[in-house]
Amino acid sequence: MRVPICLLALVSLTSLMYAEGPDDQAPAATPAAAAPATPPAAPPKYGGFVFSGLLDGYITDNRNHPRSGLDGLQNFDIINGQPEMSMAKFTIDKSDSVFGAHVDVGLGETMRLIHAFDPAAIDHKALRYFEQAYLIAKPKGMHGTEIDFGTFVTSAGAEVIESPSNWNYSRSLLFAWAIPYYHFGLKTTTPINKVVTIGFQLVNPWNTVAGNGHTFTNYGVTLGVTKGIFTWNTNYYGGANHPKVGTLPNGGKRNLVDTTLVIAPNDKTNFYINGDWARDNNDVGSGYSSWGGIAFAARRQITKPFAIAGRAEYFKDASGYSTGVKQNLGEFTVTGEYKFGSILMARAEIRRDQSSTKFFEARNYPLGTVGQTTATLGLTATFGPWK
Repeated sequence: MRVPICLLALVSLTSLMYAEGPDDQAPAATPAAAAPATPPAAPPKYGGFVFSGLLDGYITDNRNHPRSGLDGLQNFDIINGQPEMSMAKFTIDKSDSVFGAHVDVGLGETMRLIHAFDPAAIDHKALRYFEQAYLIAKPKGMHGTEIDFGTFVTSAGAEVIESPSNWNYSRSLLFAWAIPYYHFGLKTTTPINKVVTIGFQLVNPWNTVAGNGHTFTNYGVTLGVTKGIFTWNTNYYGGANHPKVGTLPNGGKRNLVDTTLVIAPNDKTNFYINGDWARDNNDVGSGYSSWGGIAFAARRQITKPFAIAGRAEYFKDASGYSTGVKQNLGEFTVTGEYKFGSILMARAEIRRDQSSTKFFEARNYPLGTVGQTTATLGLTATFGPWK
């Protein structure tokens, strides 16, 4: 119980740092002539609840023509040669008061894949339909501190699960193979000032709601800095992740350091650089596995409906722990985007993946070639927010 107490103490300390003292009180206003009465603002239509939705589908062509019909390394747009529904999602959010909640519930291949190795979702199949489900607390007098408890997506990475929120349609190697998708536990965020935000997390092992044998054995620290055209976010996660078996000692501590710098010189041009380093210690005895990489991306809004984005990255799976094969990987993607109004968006994308060894499937050969080229057309529709 010492770690949760430390988290609550840190949140309380932050609140005390920003509590107003006698010298901080604003001077009394000078009486002025009465102004015309302003009609009160209309109350929220749904009592503070906000609703939104997402539909996401794609078709991809893999020039290797894999017999399995699967695209290597691409974690969500993995089905080759036929139209697929990646995600259909509905969101409910209430975060305008002291207590609230957030729920993302959906269907599709993406929802299945993010829960593929969660023991709780395997035993209780209804959990695979929930991307996020957490309670929200925003205590008064704590100057913007938010405390969440439940299942929430990771703070790590430059990309997210929902493709319309990213610059490219396919996800990067770093998103797919370096970081977790989600956590279950406690998360806090506190703005220190207008520039710096800090956060603390006490969570279960990666991508696990329950059933791993460990409860709240992982911890996370987040730091966000926004200044001018720069936004810098850094995340650290550490703790035991391997399933606990019998009386074996808790081992397999995993460490992840993730950092992203976003540069926005103007409202039409954006850049980011994302780096990850991870190390996973063996359960018993000595030894460890490590992986990591770096990604660069840029996006340019050409006209109001049309934009173009590019991404290049390098990923090193030094022990083969992440991808299953010891290899160095490179990836380059170019994506064109066109918006049909405020709801519908189409993306056409060309992607090239390259390995230092024969890793990719080619026709009837599972490990037949060192490279893979895919062309993808993605179509998304976003609805809302209705509030």
